[in-house]
Amino acid sequence: MAPSDSAPIVVDPPTQILFQGVDFVAELLNLNVPQLVDLAALRGLPSHTLGRSLVDFLEEHQLLPLTSGPRRKQLHDTVHVLTGYGTDILGEAEVQAFLLGAKFHWLNAAIGLGAIFRLYHEQPPIPGFQQQVRARLHVAYQRGRDSCLEIDRWVVESQWERPLAEVRSTLQIPPLPPESAPSQENS
Repeated sequence: MAPSDSAPIVVDPPTQILFQGVDFVAELLNLNVPQLVDLAALRGLPSHTLGRSLVDFLEEHQLLPLTSGPRRKQLHDTVHVLTGYGTDILGEAEVQAFLLGAKFHWLNAAIGLGAIFRLYHEQPPIPGFQQQVRARLHVAYQRGRDSCLEIDRWVVESQWERPLAEVRSTLQIPPLPPESAPSQENS
């Protein structure tokens, strides 16, 4: 189901504040780029291409594309598509760990720590939960280290029409281990 004007996307306050902060810093540092994601154009691409996979991901999760700010922000959901990580708090932390592994950036460290804080404080105490989180974040970090993705330099505009599997292979993004796959209720 695609997001519609009659059903606005609700973004939780911490995420909204984060987006505003990223936009503010990007404006100060002159990092903003023109809009990278054109849903109408990507929707017309064949299935299993990177572009169409992004559209399917956004529709499945009832999200709108991030269309302002720096490349890093606008490509956030594309990183979910490339890596296979979910959109729950753990999946968001895994995306940040992956990006930290690919190339350290203070923003990924800050967002990742915020996600971990939320995970540990919003999750009821479950034996072994913290160890599982640490193990999954370590795997995500290693997948980032093993990749050759440089999110700030990656020219996604020339990749939208390529098969997703081919893009992953070119970027050396290893397959998502089964134990890291998002569950249906949390993706």
